[in-house]
Amino acid sequence: MTNPDIVIIGSGIGGATIASGLAGSGASILMLERGEPLPATPHTRDTRAIFVDGHYRPKEMWREAGGAAFNPGNYYYVGGNSKFYGAVLIRYRREDFSEMEHYGGISPPWPFSYEEFEPWYSRAEQLFRVRGALGEDPTEPFHSIPYAFGPVPDEPPIARARAELKGLGLHPASLPLGVDIDAWLRDGKTGWDAFPNTGTGKVDAQSGPLTAALADRNIRLETGAHVEYLEASSDATTIAAVHYRQNGTLKKVTPKLVILSAGAVNSAAILLRSPSPIGSGLANRSDQVGRNFMNHNSSAMLAIDPRRRNTSVYQKTLMLNDYYLSDGKGGKPLGNVQLLGKIDGHILKANVRLAPKFALDFMAGHAVDWYLMCEDLPDPESRIMVDGKDIVMQWRRSNMQSLEGLTKVMRENFRACGYPIVLSRPFDKRTPSHQCGTVRMGDDPATSPLDPFCRSFDHHNLFVVDAGFLPNSAAVNPALSIAAQALRVADHIRKTELVA
Repeated sequence: MTNPDIVIIGSGIGGATIASGLAGSGASILMLERGEPLPATPHTRDTRAIFVDGHYRPKEMWREAGGAAFNPGNYYYVGGNSKFYGAVLIRYRREDFSEMEHYGGISPPWPFSYEEFEPWYSRAEQLFRVRGALGEDPTEPFHSIPYAFGPVPDEPPIARARAELKGLGLHPASLPLGVDIDAWLRDGKTGWDAFPNTGTGKVDAQSGPLTAALADRNIRLETGAHVEYLEASSDATTIAAVHYRQNGTLKKVTPKLVILSAGAVNSAAILLRSPSPIGSGLANRSDQVGRNFMNHNSSAMLAIDPRRRNTSVYQKTLMLNDYYLSDGKGGKPLGNVQLLGKIDGHILKANVRLAPKFALDFMAGHAVDWYLMCEDLPDPESRIMVDGKDIVMQWRRSNMQSLEGLTKVMRENFRACGYPIVLSRPFDKRTPSHQCGTVRMGDDPATSPLDPFCRSFDHHNLFVVDAGFLPNSAAVNPALSIAAQALRVADHIRKTELVA
């Protein structure tokens, strides 16, 4: 496969899913992944190794605009960040596809409706074997196909929390999850949120769509292949070559189509590093590549009752969207509430290093652990930049009033449920797990690098298919929306590029 028809850069949710959508097309496809397969070692279920020692964190450093360096939670393995994700595969709400007013400003619309996109959500749910339940959440949009599997069951302390929230007149609902709970627990009695998947317990990008794609003999994966830049044709209308480094050697491949799926931050960085006659990277006539970076405003919240232990193992089965479309009093939207994976003293120690371990163990053992997530709004000055080989992040957080409002109302709710101690702490820039928006799609090439099928307006053989295409962040996990768009784009490529 010296010069394949298609090169896909990255094996995360976007890259793996689009590869599965192109399987059987007859096209020769080379996938380039900078990481290696994640090995099964004792570290995979060791909370101290994962959360305190940072065993799986990358060796690289990014910089804040202004110079301060930080180590990002961006993972480089086959399957990308999904190897560590919480396997929450939730649809954007129907309203997220339209313009929506928030306390911090306006969330822009998608270039097409939920109704047009809905069939691809259904296909993605089937591909990732999502477990869920309809009829519990009043914000749930229309599903043309029901979930193929019932939800992961609540453990007894979580069933109690569900009943307590219902007692307040709220609508707790089962999280849609790509987890085979029995397979996961056979490999260790732990949660799955932020734990690496080295088996079949989680349906991640590798264990789901990539495995399916690689059954096609025309699709090949190269690991340890770090793409450095793309080369444009002499007339700058196409991508002529992909340049990558493997085992210290710089290599070059010249495909007919290039699909960039390296993640919102790294896809923008690759485009910005690539030589361009206009001096600001490729696919960037709009000057929007790297801009509109979003990463959800979110906090961890511990609802603690010293009188009751939480004996849950996996815990992450519940969400609450009562404040998703309004603040519950006729005001603007706040966001989504969902359970975190069960914490322990080591996880708390990673964030509160001076506290004694026995106190943290007690706190964790008596807490129900929640994740509060609010929409981060696009801002051209919230952006990813490059300085040589360095990635520079200038994250201008927005809409923080929504997070403050959601924190306040949930603190009141949990106290009303009988938890006398409620603690919260926001997540910071070291956790870019919901990174999005840096190479957004739209109808106008003056304001968006990509068209509604994620094709570059500037280079007709370049597609960017990862969270970078998202025009807004909504207030739910982005993985299913990325997968659904990847299937939609694969279908478009089959019909427009691979016809005989």
